[in-house]
Amino acid sequence: MLLNLIIAGVGGQGNVLASQIIGHAAVSNGYHVTIGETFGLSQRGGPVLSHIRISDKKEGIGPLIPPHMADVIVGIEPLESLRVLKEFGHFDTITITNARPIYPVNVIAGDAKYPSPEEIKSILEKVCKEVYWMEATEMAIQLGDPIFLNVIMLGALCSLPIVPIFQSDLLKVIKVILPASKLHLNEKAFEIGGNAIAC
Repeated sequence: MLLNLIIAGVGGQGNVLASQIIGHAAVSNGYHVTIGETFGLSQRGGPVLSHIRISDKKEGIGPLIPPHMADVIVGIEPLESLRVLKEFGHFDTITITNARPIYPVNVIAGDAKYPSPEEIKSILEKVCKEVYWMEATEMAIQLGDPIFLNVIMLGALCSLPIVPIFQSDLLKVIKVILPASKLHLNEKAFEIGGNAIAC
């Protein structure tokens, strides 16, 4: 078994933390994991990719997923999801995408156009096996803070049958890594994400 997973977003959205949580949960469940991070601009708002490769075999695998080999893409930012799909996706790729865009500087300055969410969703649906389009930022805001976005996306991810991580294992890692003062809300965020996919 080899699962190739990419978490795509921009700086400040919690990609790296999310990949660490998944990696710890997979290892605790007996799997071998490699994680590779790639960064764009070294500032908030630059693209960030987390390559996570989960295997039941000990043989070494590289930390970066080869082109067109991603099984699952989690797009914390919608245009990043589409951009990553072009390089790493294929017709059997599953995507989970947050609908809320974060506009890059060139779009804000009027030098470039950002496609509408409807355009992005339509393209994903044409080229992916399954697409889960989530208003995850809105869900996080309803919980009280956009910071819960990445945990909501993790809850959705772990609800996919293709992902070999038990929700209970991931929740154990969340209890260790994330602040105890926000534990209840993080558990709620995880549950909300899972329910969104189940529906």
